[in-house]
Amino acid sequence: MPNHLITIARKLSQAVSALKFSKPVTHVYNPLEYAWRAHEMYLTRCAADVKRVIFLGMNPGPWGMAQTGVPFGEVDAVSKWLGIHADVDKPRKEHPKRPIEGFLCRRSEVSGRRLWGLFADRFRKPDAFFADHFVANYCPLVFMSETGANITPDKLQAKEREKLEALCDEALRQMVEVLEPQWLIGVGGFAEARALRQQAAFPSLKVGKILHPSPASPAANRDWAGVATRQLQELGVW
Repeated sequence: MPNHLITIARKLSQAVSALKFSKPVTHVYNPLEYAWRAHEMYLTRCAADVKRVIFLGMNPGPWGMAQTGVPFGEVDAVSKWLGIHADVDKPRKEHPKRPIEGFLCRRSEVSGRRLWGLFADRFRKPDAFFADHFVANYCPLVFMSETGANITPDKLQAKEREKLEALCDEALRQMVEVLEPQWLIGVGGFAEARALRQQAAFPSLKVGKILHPSPASPAANRDWAGVATRQLQELGVW
């Protein structure tokens, strides 16, 4: 099964790398290229069987998956809890304010620390979590402006966004087909909206949402783990 996901990820990486983006986007990182070793390790170790629940994020954060190749991949969580460590190369065009240092990066991705911290607290061991859970990102690309500011996929120019979403929707459809989840949980509203589009192909698929753990959200800074846990319990996921 990991081989199927590896194939899906490789094809998606190649397809999105061929896309062109106009200003305000000046830099695009694709961690499925330069951090492929770690991403492949993640798929091989953590997606060996079908999953009951898939948590779906939007796209990589600059200090998370952009560094480690793992969704919400805060360095300590990936290396210490997941036990994944690999050499990471450089993107084709690196922004001086957003250097890729791989597992040597000392910045902490707060969203990833919160998400993986919740799973570590609840399940203790990665094997217990991945027995029927998985974490993925909808879009593998990181977008930045000339100043280094992060640009989320929903802020792209309409025609460029549509081309990207067509590729990401298809890759997500293939992943759902392989992993056969009962639940697709959007981490935030954008991811939930993309997840809902999968119900046309998978009518029995249940879709829900948890609060995004980003510190940019005031609500996420007030006991995010407790809020997310209650949301999952109310949905019947946990």
